[in-house]
Amino acid sequence: MRSVQSRGWGIASRLTAAAFGLLLPLLALGVGATGLAQTEPAHPPGAVIASAHAAATAAGAQVLREGGNAFDAAVAVSAVLSVVEPISSGLGGGGLWLLHDAKSGRDIFVDGRETSPAAATPERFLDHNGNLDQDRAENGPWSAGIPGLPALLVHVAEKYGRLPLKQTLAPAIRIARDGFPVYARMAHGYQQRRAVMDRYPGSRALFSPNGKPIAEGDVFRQPELAVTLELLAERGFDGFYRGRVARQLVAAVNAEGGQWTHAELAAYGVKEREPIRFRYHDWNIVTAPPVSSGGIALAQMLQILEPYDLKAMPEAQRVHLVVESMRRAYRDRTFYLGDPDFVQVPQALLTSPAYAAGLRASINPDKATPSNLLSGQPTPLEDDETTHFSIIDAEGNRVGATQTVNLLYGSGLVAPGTGVLLNDEMDDFALKPGTPNAFGVMGYAANAPRPGKRMLSSMTPTFMESPDKVVVLGTPGGSRIITMVLLGILGYDDGLDAQQVAALPRYHHQWLPDVIDAEPGAVSPAAAAQLRARGHTLELPPDEAAGGRGSSHVWGNLQTVEWDRVRNVLLGGSDPRNPVGKAEVMVSP
Repeated sequence: MRSVQSRGWGIASRLTAAAFGLLLPLLALGVGATGLAQTEPAHPPGAVIASAHAAATAAGAQVLREGGNAFDAAVAVSAVLSVVEPISSGLGGGGLWLLHDAKSGRDIFVDGRETSPAAATPERFLDHNGNLDQDRAENGPWSAGIPGLPALLVHVAEKYGRLPLKQTLAPAIRIARDGFPVYARMAHGYQQRRAVMDRYPGSRALFSPNGKPIAEGDVFRQPELAVTLELLAERGFDGFYRGRVARQLVAAVNAEGGQWTHAELAAYGVKEREPIRFRYHDWNIVTAPPVSSGGIALAQMLQILEPYDLKAMPEAQRVHLVVESMRRAYRDRTFYLGDPDFVQVPQALLTSPAYAAGLRASINPDKATPSNLLSGQPTPLEDDETTHFSIIDAEGNRVGATQTVNLLYGSGLVAPGTGVLLNDEMDDFALKPGTPNAFGVMGYAANAPRPGKRMLSSMTPTFMESPDKVVVLGTPGGSRIITMVLLGILGYDDGLDAQQVAALPRYHHQWLPDVIDAEPGAVSPAAAAQLRARGHTLELPPDEAAGGRGSSHVWGNLQTVEWDRVRNVLLGGSDPRNPVGKAEVMVSP
């Protein structure tokens, strides 16, 4: 075991003693190398996994011990998270995974994002006055896109893994059947969503058996989900998208007034896409392309910031420049990004250093740039929806995987007989152009729904590689995902290790609303005053801004792993904001 010490870097040095007390130690199985390597090692000294739940991390470790590679472990981790984190992800949702195949040297982006049902036209989401019907967009059958995660699991297992699905899905099947203890975040999230979930008989039966809602410490069993996972293990794609499960899914959606068809379930397909690549200082960055908006935004923000010596700057100046880069990237996200199979995304232009230089030239080093458009509603704080895990194995394969059902417990609709909780990803489309969604972000025609189209995402699984280190990182957080990954990259660039990066306090700006939101400790009172003097509007937690809207709520659930090639050691960082997460290092014998 090791403890994590602050290195005094800017924001990290302001973490409270209580926050440091929550930092999760790494569990090392065996003894790792501690001295400097004489030559750069060809492979890591073992494997490392960081995920948002200890049971998922343990499942991945078990699969590695059984002879699987990082891709097999990823299937196991993902499936267990789908069982133990219904608040965040599941078979009824989707995912975006970034893979590195060590043997070929290839990086592959696997797009398992949900797709729009043919009947879900924009008009279906408007009320009688022509306004966005937020209840229909966020809750129930119309809010659900065609799930992508089951197909993604099958695709990765069959193309990149070496173990059968019956083996990699076995831990998830066992936990779904035998149960696991309900944790505080899960119980609290259900209380927030109960009014919606009680509308649907499948959800009531699972989450409020005999009228009693789940509570912390209860053993939560999902026998129907166990059967669905068994069918997926036995029949692969057809076990979910055709046959019994497909019939039950279509019946459940249509019984509640939605319109799914068997044909569109059977037609779902995973997409492999070329990742976005760029350099930042000594790092090669590999990250998510559209249908994620994250990679393009990261390329813009980091290339805007590259000429600045951020580490040497006073805090207020550093935050000012980082926020101005965020503002410009999110503005472009609003207008230009969507599903590349349906719209022409100007990716080469948006990610070019020359374009970043033009954006940089528009930044006043002493004054905020007003976003100058009608403000949306304040961005809701969000950390529970979506989940991420990171893996490096002993061969050098790596996986950064982010998966989601969108908002807390997705649509709230469990399809009876399946145990599958459906997503509410339709809200990630621009259902009414220029109207903010649940995360306060807007979109226009590029992200309007069409049959089979994938909705724009913020999920941003990312690899970083320098001469000294290999890093995998990602996080949940809705529209804040991209800025959390940005701050994580800047933390690694400043010399922090994996656990320190996972613990960094966070701040965020997304163009509209024209506000800097911040966690406790992310911006000091002195820096906040200087930022306001530059023209920024800040929403700080109440303990830092008397009378402000803010919140003491924290964001995200960042999971990151690194291979330090100089010392030939593996490190993992699991976000201390989430007490059930775990990073585990397994050292090769």
